[in-house]
Parts: sequence; structure tokens; C-alpha cells
Amino acid sequence: MRKLALFVVAVALGPGTQLCAQTLPPNLPTKEQLANDNNLFISLAKKALKWEDPAEPARIVGPLYFVGTKGLGVFLFTTSEGHILMNTGMPSSGPMIVDSIRKLGFRPEDIKIMINGHAHIDHAGAFAYLKQQFGAQLAVMKDDVLAMESGDTNDFRYANDFAYPGVKVDHILRDGDTVRMGDVLLTAYQTPGHTRGATTWVANLVVDGKPYVVAFPDGAGFNPGYRVAKNPSYPGITEDYRRTHHVLEMLKPDIWLAQHNEYYDFEGKRQRAQTEGVKAWIDPEGYRRFVAAKKRAFEDEVDEELGVPKSAAK
Repeated sequence: MRKLALFVVAVALGPGTQLCAQTLPPNLPTKEQLANDNNLFISLAKKALKWEDPAEPARIVGPLYFVGTKGLGVFLFTTSEGHILMNTGMPSSGPMIVDSIRKLGFRPEDIKIMINGHAHIDHAGAFAYLKQQFGAQLAVMKDDVLAMESGDTNDFRYANDFAYPGVKVDHILRDGDTVRMGDVLLTAYQTPGHTRGATTWVANLVVDGKPYVVAFPDGAGFNPGYRVAKNPSYPGITEDYRRTHHVLEMLKPDIWLAQHNEYYDFEGKRQRAQTEGVKAWIDPEGYRRFVAAKKRAFEDEVDEELGVPKSAAK
């Protein structure tokens, strides 16, 4: 029963989630309990997945660095013209990100542009802090602008339960827009579902004459309580998810990273990188498995909501 409960929580938190029994409370909630209690959901996720635990920064490839927490992916692109910061984690993570950037030998004062994956508290919570401290410009996909500026109040799933300090958006992005700083070029693809403005970023980097495509997939996950087919959480969410799956399937990255570190095995790859270098981060097969798992989980959820018998669904 313990293993079953652990599996239920892992499924509720998302495909690819790795949970350790030692980090969880003795009486694990069910998926339904998590869906009905937003505070229980986020408190469990913060603890089990170490969203607010500091982590050592790391170089990924060339100008790209990890500066997040043990559980959440925050990334820094460094250039001679200034830096780009992607995501910020929870509201408490601002000072930790600053410390990581300084530990790498860079100046957070040189961050010129900030971008995000989607407008939830665990990825956008510290933008206001960093903007106030360093004055960087914030670029956000058009359908997440309202959420970012309001601190994600009136969210279609969480209402005001996961609100955070709102932050002014300086540049409104649309699907296919690019952000360039120095030699770094990033393309923003709108991949809605998880939020309306969820954004998958693709970076084209050249390091020592070798090109690398780096993808940061977003938008395909759903949390307990999301309704993706019957009485949908927002009009058009079913079609949004399926379009997002298609966009993600079309990408062919050499390296992929994500907002949640367990998705792409950050710790395992970081350890291997000590001896293997950049090769440890190259993982096109892992990316394909990740997207396939997200798509399968979504279609299973659709079947469950619509009452399709499991035998018939197969």
C-alpha cells in the first residue's frame, strides 16, 4: 500500500517525478485529496521535491548555466553584452539565485532580460524581487502577461491560493518571437495547456565551433484538479494541450532542460558531467521519452474524465 500511495502522489505531481519515501509524510494523500486541497498540494511538493532548498550552480554548455534550487530549474545565459535569466523559482529563491550567479563569477547586475516558462508561483515567484534589485527587463508570452502582472491572482485552477508578488512586463511576446543577447538567440514557442501562455524556449548555441540546440519544454503537464476534457478548466484547453504535444514532438534538441529538475535528471547528469563534460547533457532520447510520457498521461486523463473503460482505451 505504501508503494501504491507513493505512485499516486508521483502521478499527481507529474510524469517523470521522482519521489523518495524518506522525504514524504507517513500518511500520503490521494490524488483526489491533492486536487481538493491546493495548500496540501503545494506544501507536499515544496518539501518532497526540494523547491526551496539551495543548490550549487553548474555550467551546462558554453554560456548556459544552472542557477536554480535543488528542485526547480533556473538558468542563466551569459554574454559580453549582458545576461538573460530564465525562470526564478519560488518567491524565496531570489537571494539564492543571486548567490549562485555571484558564485559562478558573474554579476546579477548584468542581467538585462528575464524570461519565463509559465506564470505559476514555483517558476515566476521571484521576478518582482530581481527586477526591483537589478532593473532587468521582463519579456513574457502574451497570454501569461496578466497572470505575471497580477501575481497569478484569479488563476483558472488555483484562484488566489498561489499568488505571488506581481511584476511589470516590459515586452509582450508572441509565438515565434526571438530574444537575442550577444551570441545567444532564443526562440519562444507558445505551448499552452498548463497555463494559457506557457512558453517553450529553444536556444541555438555554438560552442567551440559546434552547434547545440537546447530546448526547455513547457506547457504539457497538468496538476491534480485540472479538467482537460469534461467541464474543462478553461475553454479550448483540450485543443491547447494537443497542439502543444505536436509542437514539442517536432523539436529535435541535443540538450533539454526543464522547470522541474527531476524531469531531466539534473543531479545524475551533473555528476556525469564531471567526467564526461558536455556529453553528459546530450539526451535526445530522453527528450522523446519525456514528451511521449506527457502525451500519454494527458490522453489517459481525457479517457478517465470521459469515462472510457480502460480496456476500450487500449
